[in-house]
Amino acid sequence: MPGQRILIVEDEEAIVEVVSQTLRRHGYETAAAADGDSALEMAFSLRPDLVILDLMLPKMDGWEVCRRLKADRQTASVPVLMLTARREERDVVEGLEIGADDYMKKPFSLAELAARVKALLRRADPGEGGKIVEDGDLRIEVDGETALLRGTPLDLSPTEFRLLEALARRMGRTVPREELLSKIWSFYGGDTRTVDVHISRLRKKLDDGKRPALAVNSLRGRGYRLVWEE
Repeated sequence: MPGQRILIVEDEEAIVEVVSQTLRRHGYETAAAADGDSALEMAFSLRPDLVILDLMLPKMDGWEVCRRLKADRQTASVPVLMLTARREERDVVEGLEIGADDYMKKPFSLAELAARVKALLRRADPGEGGKIVEDGDLRIEVDGETALLRGTPLDLSPTEFRLLEALARRMGRTVPREELLSKIWSFYGGDTRTVDVHISRLRKKLDDGKRPALAVNSLRGRGYRLVWEE
C-alpha cells in the first residue's frame, strides 16, 4: 500500500540507493540503516511497516537484529525480508527459523523484490474484515488477526496466522504445499521448503499439551491437513 514505510538495513550504499529508488517509485517511504545497532534504534523509533535486512552487518549481524525484532512485542509483527549474499540452504532455513518472513539471495531482481515487498505487506494487513473461522476449540478472528485455542490467544506471526487460517478453512482436508505457497506468499512453482519451515513453527505453537490436540499432519507429496487428535 503506498505510503507505507520500509526500513532498509544494508551497509552497501549502492544497494541502499537502488532499492530505495525502486521502492519509492512504488509509492513507499524508505529509511536506511547501515549497521545492526542503528537498525534496531530506527526500528523502534520509526516503527516501519517492513524491514529489508542484510545479514553481514557491522556492529551487530542481521541474525541478531531479526531475533531482537521478533522477540519484542512492539516489533514482532513487522515483516522481515532478509536480502543477503548468503546463499546456502542452511542460511535460508536459519533465517526463516529465527523469524524472517521471506528470504532473497543476492544478486536479485528489483522487480521481484518489489513484488515480494508488496506480498509481505498484504499478508501483514488483515484486509477483509469481520470474518470468523471456528472449529471445536479453535476460533480465528480474521478481522483482528487473532487465533484462540481453548480460549487462549496463540502467539502467531502474520505468516503463521495466514497458514492456520488457510488450513482451518479446510479442516480435515489436504491443502497442497503449492497452494499454500501461492496463497500466502503469492509465488507459483517456487521452493516449497518455505512452507515446511513455517508449518514446523506453527506446529510448536499449536501444541498446548491438551487433548484433543490441534495438529498439522504432513502427507508426503500431497500437502498438509489440520486435524484434531485424541
